Amino acid sequence: MAGSSSDAKAMAAVPLLVIVGETASGKSALAFELAKKFNGEIICADSWTVYKHFDIGTAKPSTVEQATVPHHLLNVAEAIEGFNAVIFQELAFAAIQAIGARGKLPILVGGTGLYIDSVIYEYEFLAAPPVGMREELNKMTLDELLEKAAAEGLSVQGIDTRNKRRVIRLIENEGRLPARKPLRETTLILGMSLPKDELRARVERRVDAMIAAGLEDEVRQLATEYGWDAEPMKGIGYWQWKGYFQGTQTLAETRARIIKGTTDLAKRQRTWFKRNESIQWLATEDKLAEAVDSLTTFLNKHSI
Repeated sequence: MAGSSSDAKAMAAVPLLVIVGETASGKSALAFELAKKFNGEIICADSWTVYKHFDIGTAKPSTVEQATVPHHLLNVAEAIEGFNAVIFQELAFAAIQAIGARGKLPILVGGTGLYIDSVIYEYEFLAAPPVGMREELNKMTLDELLEKAAAEGLSVQGIDTRNKRRVIRLIENEGRLPARKPLRETTLILGMSLPKDELRARVERRVDAMIAAGLEDEVRQLATEYGWDAEPMKGIGYWQWKGYFQGTQTLAETRARIIKGTTDLAKRQRTWFKRNESIQWLATEDKLAEAVDSLTTFLNKHSI
């Protein structure tokens, strides 16, 4: 993060609530209720909701929710420009400081582990790759990139291997990871997790609700405007429609592929977050009450 040491200390002093977990686990709903109860504002840590116009398929908060509780880092990127963790970190740091300066509680919520960790561990990202390297890698297919990564002995564990940009970044960095600091001060991390059967049922209901809300029309419009190569068109809930519009799969098959893509994502998220021993996993049936208790204790120690 650019800025003086006093700026960094001021940001670290701001109490921060972080809510993480698998997609469809109820993170956003919990964050919304806690924001209302504790005078908070929400910072969305999601690599897809940052994009403008990609609404239904990314399960963005409703207009009513956004009007009730301020949400940050939604709709901050254009599909043709792309987005990355470096930009996210800068915007998130600024949002945390601004929310804290208003005497309110910043609540960072999402399932994109790299975005979350870049903030709570203050990642120092690696330098840009040599000139021309990214251009050459961009010419390769995703399968070719994965073969190149394997040939160079680079582990793809912990990254989304369906995301071409992230595989490219892995190769550019020769498998090195950003430097990270200890967990930022005054931070409470709560984790949401559900039994796999319950999570799958929630995923199925959510996909059905998206389709009922007009996901097909949204994807058709976005594919026409941006094409299938735009970064957010590769996201779950969008890419799976390509065969449908090309006439090679049915609506039922499209639905099944979205559900599978979502459950596969949940598995990757579960793996990422389970490695973090600083997360307090909500274990009781009444997760809201448990979260309220934990947050109350936390804020009593770190008043805003």
